[in-house]
Parts: sequence; C-alpha cells; structure tokens
Amino acid sequence: MSKFGDLIAGEIPVLLDFFTEWNEPSVAMHPVLRDVAAALGDKAKVIKIDVDKNEKLAEALRVRGLPTLMIYKEGEMKWRQSGEQDANTLIGLIQEYI
Repeated sequence: MSKFGDLIAGEIPVLLDFFTEWNEPSVAMHPVLRDVAAALGDKAKVIKIDVDKNEKLAEALRVRGLPTLMIYKEGEMKWRQSGEQDANTLIGLIQEYI
C-alpha cells in the first residue's frame, strides 16, 4: 500500500484504471487509455491496476464496478467514475488538474 501512496503523491495528475482482463468493458478501455496517455505525454500518468492482482487495494478503495477510473493529484482523489469513458472526456478531466 505504501507504493500506492508514492504513486499518487506527486504534483502530476495520475489517472488510475482498475480493470480485469475478463471484463469486456475493461478491455475496451485499453486503446482509449493508450490514446489518453499519448495525448498527455509527461503532463500526466496513466496507470492500469489489475483488480485480480491487487485485491486489497481495490477493496480498500471500494472498487465495485469495472472499469473504475480515478484521478489523483498530490495524494487526493479529484475524480472517480465507474464504466467506460471516451478519450476526449478523460483528457479534458485530467487537463483541469495539470
């Protein structure tokens, strides 16, 4: 869990994608997140977290629906949404915190 704290503590916004490989909407988000990461470059981080491999973290953050997307900045959750999102929406949301 301390690694997670380090991950979200920076001044650069971090978009977290909680997913599983067996969940179709989660898999459908992969190319969208690649586009978001490419568009934002080093202005933000996009990190995918496999719920099956990080059960305690997902449980601690009360991740229920998949995919669940969160934006953190300076250790604070700024935005959270479950379900698929399009790249332009995510880019716009993240740009608010850059």
